[in-house]
Amino acid sequence: MLAMRPNCECCDRDLAPDAAGAMICTFECTFCEGCASERFAGVCPNCGGGLVARPVRPTGLLGKAPGSTERVRKPHAACV
Repeated sequence: MLAMRPNCECCDRDLAPDAAGAMICTFECTFCEGCASERFAGVCPNCGGGLVARPVRPTGLLGKAPGSTERVRKPHAACV
């Protein structure tokens, strides 16, 4: 099951698990659509893999399978 991280690790924008707007790589590095496309051109700055749209978790399942609450931030030069 995806961790569904709650924020963009670049700009720290909130990314709800039941809403569109998050991009992930195969290691679940998580970015908002703006940072993924404008800062990183769709390529994960951590692993070099492609960033794709993260699936949306159905709102009705969040009680049983909530998203992560651990916020991840990394010091990417493009995010300063």
